[in-house]
Amino acid sequence: MLKFRIGLQNANEALDISLVSPSKSGLKTVATFHPKFTYPIFGDEETIFGYKDLKIHLRYRANDMRPHLRVAYSKKFKPVGEHIPIDVEEILEEGGHLPKVAFVKGSDFDNSSRQLGDNWTPPGELHDTFDGPDGQYEIWKGSLADPAVKQLNSRIQILVPLFIEGGSYIGYDPESDTSELDLSDADRWTLFLLYRKQKSVDDPEKSSYTFAGYATVYRFFYFQSLPTPPASPSENWELPTGDMDLSQLPCRTRLSQFIILPPFQGKGSGARLYNAIFRHYHDHPQTYEITVENPNEAFDDLRDSCDLTFLRTMPEFIGLRLNTKVTVPKSGPLPRLIAGADNVDKIRLQAKIAPRQFARVLEMHLMSQLPLSVRPTMSLQGDVPSPTAADKHKEKLWQLFVKQRLYRHNKEALSQIDLSERIDKLAETLGGVELEYARLLAAHERAVERSHPSNGKRKLDEPLAEATSSKKARVEDA
Repeated sequence: MLKFRIGLQNANEALDISLVSPSKSGLKTVATFHPKFTYPIFGDEETIFGYKDLKIHLRYRANDMRPHLRVAYSKKFKPVGEHIPIDVEEILEEGGHLPKVAFVKGSDFDNSSRQLGDNWTPPGELHDTFDGPDGQYEIWKGSLADPAVKQLNSRIQILVPLFIEGGSYIGYDPESDTSELDLSDADRWTLFLLYRKQKSVDDPEKSSYTFAGYATVYRFFYFQSLPTPPASPSENWELPTGDMDLSQLPCRTRLSQFIILPPFQGKGSGARLYNAIFRHYHDHPQTYEITVENPNEAFDDLRDSCDLTFLRTMPEFIGLRLNTKVTVPKSGPLPRLIAGADNVDKIRLQAKIAPRQFARVLEMHLMSQLPLSVRPTMSLQGDVPSPTAADKHKEKLWQLFVKQRLYRHNKEALSQIDLSERIDKLAETLGGVELEYARLLAAHERAVERSHPSNGKRKLDEPLAEATSSKKARVEDA
């Protein structure tokens, strides 16, 4: 068993991912980094048995992301009982984690990289451009039904389980016995590809592309409830024949996967990519709501900041205020706590933001309007004025407003405990919300200051935080 323990290698450390680019002197390494997770591929323990000094080199051609796998080690151990050395290449190939092209000879990969034309551009269509601190960035958009986009997705899809905890491949069926993916709904998937574009080192007249990250978006049909049922069709009515353009149907858009590669984090790329996607679907007439699939805490931070910035561009949203004229009764139903409450749902529909997300950002916005004497803060310094009766009243209104949502969201669980315990639990949860919003608002204000420097030069908007893992997360700024 000692030999068994010696033969165990940490899969996260053994696997390194590199972006390489052709140059006159050969392939040049642009960046190298390790994955965050390998348990979806190598098991919950994230270990590989059977090798000494194991190195799994996954090289990507930086522009079209053609992969090449090379496994190296100084010694391969003999089987120990039922434990036999893991065949790394077999797991990655048979499991459908990498396309067949990743397993060709290294010389074939090198030769094809040198022969790649100088006129290469990403698949799809150019969607947006922006200047970053390390060069110009471009966002390209394409449908998964496009063969070129589909090929690129097959090459980079392994990044999903490696950087998104709980992430799975598009078309993956956990109940299927095969690794084949079902892409029959490919026309509902859209990929947004983030590239850094720089002048070529060998020839300044030419440009080179480096893949920096991507996001995937899925469209669901949006069922609209009608105030009155439609008229019954006539007897000779028939369903329309031929293909139907799904892009023209009302839909709910879901941001499913979101990855910024480690070398490009901390440069504002995540916020710019999210904003570009949000703006696109907000302006899309057929999109009625923009949602995110199981975001983790780090992505929630980025999303909250971006959504708050967007909503504050809407005069209707800015006009929402706590209704300080109301009196809070000792018992019975609460009055309308928001001035203009009748328009809240209308504003949300106009913004196309999901109800729970809109409510959180609205609460955050209203908390930022509280007087300094009662506003929750992360700061431990500074003189805080004594709260007046009006300040305390405004604080109480905000707390009650938040408690209303918390109670609705947790009504079933709260209804099973005593009233006194229910009140304590709500107060405890509210305290956590106050600290969370204080942290987010402080980070948001710093991001706004960085994007609007005093010298008048506009810098790149930066995300609130780099990605950290969160259990069962599907979206991550990785």
